[in-house]
Amino acid sequence: MYIIFAAVFKNRCFFMKKLTLLWLDDCRDPHTYNYLARFSPIGTDVHVVWVKNYDEFENFILQHGLPAAICFDHDLAEDSYDERTGYDCAKLVVEYCLQHHCDIPPFAIQSSNPVGKEDIQRLLDNYHHFFINTTKQS
Repeated sequence: MYIIFAAVFKNRCFFMKKLTLLWLDDCRDPHTYNYLARFSPIGTDVHVVWVKNYDEFENFILQHGLPAAICFDHDLAEDSYDERTGYDCAKLVVEYCLQHHCDIPPFAIQSSNPVGKEDIQRLLDNYHHFFINTTKQS
């Protein structure tokens, strides 16, 4: 997914495309502490959409489709009534990709929960291998 920016320079209008990075994290602001440079799988010159919970993540995917890349946190809003995690968001991505017959976008996981991080990584890697093997057989 791209977002288009318009800029005017010397009375000329220029349009520039920027890739969209979906940043899932309830706490970490992607524009601080060099997080984009450390975690973005598509670089730092991106349009960042910061979502903080499952509902915001799901709404973005349903309204816009898959972004160019996703950064996942695992533990989301632990003080909230909603117990869904970044792993649930990763499952949503896999379900979307199955329905639309596409591979997952590039991703990174900035979670400090090592078990949750491993679970997300394993799920997305397994789907990616499934997709590659399925498309080879077609």
